[in-house]
Amino acid sequence: MKINLKQIFDIVGDSKNFDYEISMDELGHIKGINFASAPHITGRAYNRAGVVYLDYNASFGLSLECDRCLKKFDRDYSFDFSHIVVPQLSGDSDDYIVAQSESIEMNDIAVTDILPELPSKNLCRDNCKGLCMVCGCDLNESACNCLNTEL
Repeated sequence: MKINLKQIFDIVGDSKNFDYEISMDELGHIKGINFASAPHITGRAYNRAGVVYLDYNASFGLSLECDRCLKKFDRDYSFDFSHIVVPQLSGDSDDYIVAQSESIEMNDIAVTDILPELPSKNLCRDNCKGLCMVCGCDLNESACNCLNTEL
C-alpha cells in the first residue's frame, strides 16, 4: 500500500491513519515463511515539530512446525514498529525511511520489519520434550523404553 506523505511533510501537526491487510499474493515471494493469516497493518504517520514519524502494528498468524517434535501448529504474532521518515537523505543510513517522491510503500516497510522479529526456533510449547533419538516416539505423548538404555 502506497501512502502519500506530502501533506504530512508540509503541515506540522497533520497525521494520516491507515488500516489494511497485505494480500497473501504479495507474500508468496518470501520463502520458508507460511502465513496462516494475512498481516493486518494499523498505524499512523504524523508530523510533530517538523519531524515525520511512522508508528504501526503488524499482526498475523503463521503456520509452523515444531523444531523438537515436528508437529504442525499455528501461532499469532503482533509487533509494534516506529520509524522516522525523511523526504531525502544524503548518504546511507538505516536509521530513517526515505519517502521517494513523498510516498512510502508500506508493504515493503512492514515485511522488512517483520522478518527479523520472527523467532529462529519454533516450539509448539515451551516445555516440548521432542522425539526420542532412538525410536522417534513423541515424548510429549508417551514414554518409551529407549530412555532407559544407553545410546
